[in-house]
Amino acid sequence: MNFQVVVDCADPHRLAAFWSAALGWDIEHHDDFIKQLLASGQLPEDKAIEVDGRLVFKTAAAIRDPEASMSGRNQPLRGRMLFQTVPETKSTKNRVHLDLYFETEDRDAEIERLTGLGARRLWEGKQGPVHTWVTMADPEGNEFCVS
Repeated sequence: MNFQVVVDCADPHRLAAFWSAALGWDIEHHDDFIKQLLASGQLPEDKAIEVDGRLVFKTAAAIRDPEASMSGRNQPLRGRMLFQTVPETKSTKNRVHLDLYFETEDRDAEIERLTGLGARRLWEGKQGPVHTWVTMADPEGNEFCVS
């Protein structure tokens, strides 16, 4: 099964960089493909920009699980996140969010690492006698939890 989570945002490249570092996933690079599209006139020049020395699509960026192989449709066979520019800003709580479970036992160290990448700590939650989590926000305010 394949899946892709799409995140609406203002700056897809900033969020791709954050989530790539947060999850240990790879940023997808399409600079050769973009060069071909530009050279053939299929992509207007104003639809591509340079980020970190690579040509990228101006309004979209993606990351994927480094363990994922690519299918014949050039889609990951596991997880992928796509960040796409939208004109409106985030205004309410997310209807969907990610829960991150790290292999380390030191949740506080992971929270500190994520904060160093640009996340904000929002609040702590508890369900039942033992399940606790910390709700955080990525650089654009999208909530996620760390358990």
